[in-house]
Amino acid sequence: MSTLDRLTADLTTSLKARDTLRTSTLRQLIGAVRHEEKAGTVARELSEDEILKVLARESKKRRESAQIYADAGAADRAATETAEAQIVDEYLPTRLSDDELAALVDAVVADTGASSLKDMGTVMKEANARAQGRADGKALSALVRTRLAG
Repeated sequence: MSTLDRLTADLTTSLKARDTLRTSTLRQLIGAVRHEEKAGTVARELSEDEILKVLARESKKRRESAQIYADAGAADRAATETAEAQIVDEYLPTRLSDDELAALVDAVVADTGASSLKDMGTVMKEANARAQGRADGKALSALVRTRLAG
């Protein structure tokens, strides 16, 4: 079952359960995927990886919004955004732990023979490919930078 099929099935379930937050969030996610399918000059069907990228982007938007609301003192809106982000995260692959991420970066640095910050682009490209969307880009970049700097 593809992620989009799972989203649609879960939407039906949440509608029957009258879960307004989940229903709203799932509708937004399905809409984001459909919008991405229609973006560009020709409509196309997204691959599973592309759908996961859309969902990761949606999760990131919600987490950033939650932070902005929290900083502005709107705790109720921040809580809603956080709850939505948690729903989105249910459909994403599990994130790599800090130890797994460090091991991945160490392996990539060793495999590519990188020795300085000049090699950061090469290491980042390979690390992102191996992480397959299971690592936060900022955390990965920071870890690669510290490994190559010293």
